[in-house]
Amino acid sequence: MIETNRDIDYAALFNAIPTPLSVLNPELVVVEANQAYLDITGRTREEVLNRPLFEVFPQNPDDPEADGLENLRASFQRVLDTGKPDTILLQRYDIPVRGEEGRYEERYWSPLNTPVLAPDGSVALIINRVEDATAYVRDSLVRSGGLTLRSSDPMTGRELAEAELYARARELYEHNQRLQQAHAREHQVALTLQKAMLPTHMPLKHRHAAVRYRPAAGSLNVCGDWYDLINLSNDRFAVAVGDVVGRGLEAASVMGQLRSALSASMRVADGPAQALYGLDLYARSLDGALATTTVKIDIDTHTHTLTYSSAGHPPPMLCHPDKHVEYLDQATDVPLAARSRPSHRPQAITAYTPGSVLILYTDGLVERRGESIDAGLERLAESLARHSDLDPEEIADNLLEDQGMNDGNPDDVALVVIRL
Repeated sequence: MIETNRDIDYAALFNAIPTPLSVLNPELVVVEANQAYLDITGRTREEVLNRPLFEVFPQNPDDPEADGLENLRASFQRVLDTGKPDTILLQRYDIPVRGEEGRYEERYWSPLNTPVLAPDGSVALIINRVEDATAYVRDSLVRSGGLTLRSSDPMTGRELAEAELYARARELYEHNQRLQQAHAREHQVALTLQKAMLPTHMPLKHRHAAVRYRPAAGSLNVCGDWYDLINLSNDRFAVAVGDVVGRGLEAASVMGQLRSALSASMRVADGPAQALYGLDLYARSLDGALATTTVKIDIDTHTHTLTYSSAGHPPPMLCHPDKHVEYLDQATDVPLAARSRPSHRPQAITAYTPGSVLILYTDGLVERRGESIDAGLERLAESLARHSDLDPEEIADNLLEDQGMNDGNPDDVALVVIRL
């Protein structure tokens, strides 16, 4: 076994690394830089440390169309938002010539920005690694991905090949940027559509309820989660949540159609099972609806009973006044359109004590990569019991906090909390 040397001088080790590295805090102030970084930028430690990066290296005022600074700033922001590394391919980023005020040197860089996470998961520092590509690119990108060289020194065949590779990388980067912008526009349209189709007010007269919808953190991750609450009579109301497989505009569109169909079915069907049977028939004629999960509950405040049916959805939870949490999992069937032919759905009834708390949610609240679904359910049940004495709005906020939803969730989350 190799014994770890606890006497390593990590400051000296960092400074000796041949790759140019700087370290920035979340305000993008340079807090450290190694010698390779100082050499490649032509700066001293005193000129760089404890100063904002974009103050040390401002944009070239003679090239107002240069986008290197904004692209680098955007990369840093993505690291801060996601807590994940971000790579930029070739960038032109001119830097001031040391000792010659107002003069800039044309430079090309390939940066990689990597987060250093704090114990709470936030980004504490950003390591900025830069590779200088100027020797290969020279002055400008040119005809068919090659170069127009204004230097008197001819390039070797290898240098020309590498320069063209960088030029192709630049083209790929710009294409990727356009794709990201298109996906961002689709994300916003889908999110707007999704929010427009979800209820904006509580239709439950004299009921205490709270709803939450949290879109996924990534720009490509808008999904098809929905919720609905309707009055059936003076002493009966219904609630449902659902989750369409897929992402983007298609999922949002399918979600809207299924939610509308189930909302209509809830008003006329004889119980949740019949409502889901009708929805299953409809889903078979709708592209993109396959394997959608949903659960519906009819709540009778006169008999103090819950009648429910689930199509492959995570079980709603009922927290009794004594803090015991009951999973409503006795009427769970396969997702919509999952069978070769439609069949009737199961239905179950459970009693509740006034003052109990009922929650319905989508799988984004409990599923975690590398963790069993049971662990997520247990964590949610424990949180519900602990906060069940609060009002529904506070319960909803605390459940999201306890499940880590305030730090950015990889999947959409819909949550309904009802005080019975």
